[in-house]
Amino acid sequence: MRALTTTSPPNACADLTAYYRHGDALRSRSVSTVVHSRQLQIPPPPPHVVADWEREISGPPGLKPGDVEALPLSRTRLRWPDLKLCVQAAIGWTQALGLPGVLSASDMALMACRGARYHHDAAQYGGFVFCNLFLSEDQGLDLHFPALELRIPLCRGIAVVFDTSQPHAVIARDSTAFDPADFPLLCNCSQVFLTWEISLDHPTVAQDLGVVFDPETTTVASLTEGQLWRQGVLAQVCPVTGAWVQ
Repeated sequence: MRALTTTSPPNACADLTAYYRHGDALRSRSVSTVVHSRQLQIPPPPPHVVADWEREISGPPGLKPGDVEALPLSRTRLRWPDLKLCVQAAIGWTQALGLPGVLSASDMALMACRGARYHHDAAQYGGFVFCNLFLSEDQGLDLHFPALELRIPLCRGIAVVFDTSQPHAVIARDSTAFDPADFPLLCNCSQVFLTWEISLDHPTVAQDLGVVFDPETTTVASLTEGQLWRQGVLAQVCPVTGAWVQ
């Protein structure tokens, strides 16, 4: 296994506030700059499972550049019994981080992406952090967090835990922006990964990521849906460059 890396640039996102639904109300919270990453030892998916994924990805309507879509998890479980070893590896890693039980208590999905445009998930998943475990071989792609100046080369076994409100993208390793031309439809340049939505209601999760709750109580009273704000206004991210759009 590669050494654990944790990135937390000081004040990188001090001007960000996530507003998210918590029960019947909205709450505010800070956005974490912590990203945990490690390469885990997991078995390679068998060829017939990879072929099944490729049929799903290439079949109509097809996975277009920048798309992130769900794959049939139950079918992969049936056709690849060793998928449970991947899940066990992720559970063991998060336990070693000091986050026992969080994956077992979280929803898991199987996803595929043909790259991913720069975005954040504060509106839909503001009350969660993501844990992703990549199952595909190295396709020359990086997971990029522009606000943190962090790039993680993606290959089989890479596991990542990060704040859903932190802008991110999957781009070509030799690129500094998202370009659909880097993901031609006839090229095998997709990534398949397991993902868990981990609730920030787990006290160990919020503590580990340094999330502060309710730092702002005035704006939240006027909102009706989850949002990400920066410097007191609604935050928007350029889907091509990852830069903040004023």
